[in-house]
Amino acid sequence: MSPADRALLDAARRGDTAAVRAALDAGARLEARDEDGRTPLLRAALADQVAAAEALVRAGADVNAQDARQDSAWLVTGVTGSVAMMRALLPGGPDLTLTNRFGGVSVIPASERGHVAYVRAVLAETDIDVNHVNRLGWTALLEAVILGDGGRTHQEVAEVLLAAGADPLLPDGDG
Repeated sequence: MSPADRALLDAARRGDTAAVRAALDAGARLEARDEDGRTPLLRAALADQVAAAEALVRAGADVNAQDARQDSAWLVTGVTGSVAMMRALLPGGPDLTLTNRFGGVSVIPASERGHVAYVRAVLAETDIDVNHVNRLGWTALLEAVILGDGGRTHQEVAEVLLAAGADPLLPDGDG
């Protein structure tokens, strides 16, 4: 890995937009990969460094590039629940059908974790499939109900999903 690539990866994680631009100007590869296969944009998304992500998206970074664990900048927005990062990545044209290692789209981990604002935003601002079924045979609604704690946050996630057209009659993988 070149020094410029390393500088870009580190700057993205830290959210240092000036250093991101400097590394790119010094010849860093926009899609450089760290030891885990993470791109600068994925590292920025994981650290919720929105300004750095915006700079990388403007430079043409691939919002769908997946690492060794099949995470992408877009997919991790569902894990972190960052609405600001989700919106920063939308201009990059995320593939809403791209799946993580569990076969889930971003709304599924967001629902499981109770990220109400994210679930509401991603359903309102994209055409993501509210009834996508992951490899476990679960939808976002099933994950919110089964893996959630049953508290108000997960109840609200379920309400948002149902209002967006989630099918409560879709069975899990076991029927």
